[in-house]
Amino acid sequence: MEFQVVKVKEDILQENSKRAEELRKFLKEKGIYFINVMASPGAGKTTLLTNLINRLKSEFKIGVMEADIDGDVDAERISKNTGVRSIQIHTSGACHLTAQMTHDAINNFDVDGLDLLFLENVGNLVCPAEFDTGSNINMMLLSVPEGDDKPLKYPLMFEVSKIAVITKIETADIFDFDFERCRKNILKRNKDAKIFEVSALKDEGVDILAEHVRKLVLEGR
Repeated sequence: MEFQVVKVKEDILQENSKRAEELRKFLKEKGIYFINVMASPGAGKTTLLTNLINRLKSEFKIGVMEADIDGDVDAERISKNTGVRSIQIHTSGACHLTAQMTHDAINNFDVDGLDLLFLENVGNLVCPAEFDTGSNINMMLLSVPEGDDKPLKYPLMFEVSKIAVITKIETADIFDFDFERCRKNILKRNKDAKIFEVSALKDEGVDILAEHVRKLVLEGR
């Protein structure tokens, strides 16, 4: 029985990977660079995206897909505070998005003309990392209050993310967080990860991250 469970999971992941590749090809043909943003609840995904988008929207046409089990608060916040188009994806209890779910959402979003598409995945450090959404790159956020040991506890999230953003650095004086140790832990999981330290609230470090995203979009064309 255990072997059958493992085999079923392998089949699901293989089918998902196939659909993800098809989605990447579809978006590439349209000239759209797609970034999948992952983090635990409360890490600051929406706040950072808002700041990031406002720095990039004069140069790129941007769209945002917000994924949550329920509610549409984040989509409303993005639309209100940036002016870019956003839609809410309800996962009906699922703790992640698959490539098929992402594809279905894109079909209902009318992405024609976009240069950059963000997906704010469901708040979770485990499940979203298991499924390729069809993105060009994964960007994960780790907030200072969560602790510098998370790369050791949730390895897959860091292994699949080429961009790792340490958020809420303005709280470093309150929490026992070692930035150097955190960087070493991240690079232990992914030696090619680009690491950024930001405070979206205080507007610190976001300009450096925005420039990196800008280069990715231009190179992706």
